[in-house]
Amino acid sequence: MGARLSFNNLTEAHVLDALRRQYQVELPQIRRAVGYLREHFRNPHPLVQHEMLTDGKHLFVEAAGLKDVINASRHGQLAMRDLIGLHLQRVEWDKEGFVARLYPFTRTRRSPIEEERQPRVVTMDPRVEFGRPVLKVSAVPTAVIADRYKAGESIADLADDYGEDPLNIEEAVRCELQPAKAA
Repeated sequence: MGARLSFNNLTEAHVLDALRRQYQVELPQIRRAVGYLREHFRNPHPLVQHEMLTDGKHLFVEAAGLKDVINASRHGQLAMRDLIGLHLQRVEWDKEGFVARLYPFTRTRRSPIEEERQPRVVTMDPRVEFGRPVLKVSAVPTAVIADRYKAGESIADLADDYGEDPLNIEEAVRCELQPAKAA
């Protein structure tokens, strides 16, 4: 039996994808930051257990009690607060600092403003449907909605069946039918 990924691993992949593709942070910078955070914070999952910030070149974490942040990719150098990674804003942590919920992008991203406006109606939660994407309100798996839509059912009928807003149904369909664009 092959190795299995945890929800932390899935979220780490989400954050890593965001850092590489959306913010064009180079892999050596990410590696340095992860190494620094693992060493100094004794953390096995630094990409998901620290709220990270980026300027597109370096990775930063908030320094306890300071208004500034630590440049983790420069071995802890203090820096002024820069652009907050919108991908990281789509991750919710629980009280113990573990990932509780992830809101994947469901639309093509073009700019930070468009990313901010993306709805949070599809969620991934390890306690619901084994972490598969579901609608936040009804917890209906997006795959089920997309299958019914592909079979010819209308958005309006699906919204009625699940007690959801038609816009939420559209987001579920986008999530499943445009994975390359929604990732």
